[in-house]
Amino acid sequence: MAEGRTRAAWAEIDLDALAHNVAVLAHSAAPAALCAVVKADAYGHGAVQVARTALASGASGLAVAIADEGLELREHGIEAPVLVLSEVTPDAAEVLVRARLTATVATQRGMEALAAAARHVGTRARVHVKVDTGMHRLGVAPVEAPALVQAAAAEPALRVEAVWTHLAVADGTTADDQAFTALQLRRFDEVVAALAERPRLLHVANTAGAIAWPAARYDMVRCGIGMYGCAPAPGMPGDAAAVVASLRPVLSLKARVSAVRELDAGERPSYGRRRALPERGVVATVPIGYADGVPRRLFDTGSPVLVGGRRRPLAGTVTMDQLMVDCGPGATVGPGDEVVLIGRQGEEEIGAGDWARLLGTISYEVLCGIGPRLPRVYRSAGDR
Repeated sequence: MAEGRTRAAWAEIDLDALAHNVAVLAHSAAPAALCAVVKADAYGHGAVQVARTALASGASGLAVAIADEGLELREHGIEAPVLVLSEVTPDAAEVLVRARLTATVATQRGMEALAAAARHVGTRARVHVKVDTGMHRLGVAPVEAPALVQAAAAEPALRVEAVWTHLAVADGTTADDQAFTALQLRRFDEVVAALAERPRLLHVANTAGAIAWPAARYDMVRCGIGMYGCAPAPGMPGDAAAVVASLRPVLSLKARVSAVRELDAGERPSYGRRRALPERGVVATVPIGYADGVPRRLFDTGSPVLVGGRRRPLAGTVTMDQLMVDCGPGATVGPGDEVVLIGRQGEEEIGAGDWARLLGTISYEVLCGIGPRLPRVYRSAGDR
């Protein structure tokens, strides 16, 4: 069972689709550079493999959420620029500096700790100063930003490479959302105008900003969800919709049937006995469950899976390690047959966005929720 090592369930990552998406986004944002966001294990796709493919496909650098994620990339021989998107605690500053990661600075305290760590190591740390233009999660206030940038620039142990911010509703389509994004851009421009010297890089846009807000591209864009083939939000307007339509899903979630049984109408499989089979038919057991990122609520929403190229309903509640599928009367399904939870089989396809709509969440959460005990299997044209 090569796909899942000792277990017949796995997440399949299409590296050709990933390379295509990076190229599409890089072309859309040009001449701005593209920074590939590989935080959270590349949204569940596997940070190391994704980083290598993204860099080979047009990304100029990488971004992670925490220093440990950057350390993993360095430990696997990835030497490209890696931006840590959050300000690290003072006790982690030296680890970041020694790994040659690029630091986000948002406070005087953080700047001073980073400078002290760089002096101790005997190097200059690369710094991107983050401004809070309205997200209110992390960043220096606009009125205080020029002074922080100047203080960092005056510190011999630091090299200020960039000033940046993050857009809160670049994927929004309401008039209020549009107005707020425009306000964030004005606030950012005012900060830049007040700086004694413009840094080498200005960056603002996430995927939504990169494809929907040309004015937000500046010198670099930070693309995450689009790189993985998902829309930042449904109903992206105008040219952004065309870019989204050209993206290809990267991750498929698959397993193989482990057991089958024929049950009478009225039988109620799984915990809670919550669904009576409408007619006598074949029920397939599949070795994947909520511990792997298949939410129990999928049963409540009526989300199907694909078996034999057809949509089939769950026969009962998703359990920790297994689920059961109602394949219907006379189904010829047997042990070893492929089941697709996310992805394409025949002419049918179920996307991470489909799960998100049913579950009342976003595709980011669906992808990041796919558990680490599922092997990631990487495919490319050469494999096929």
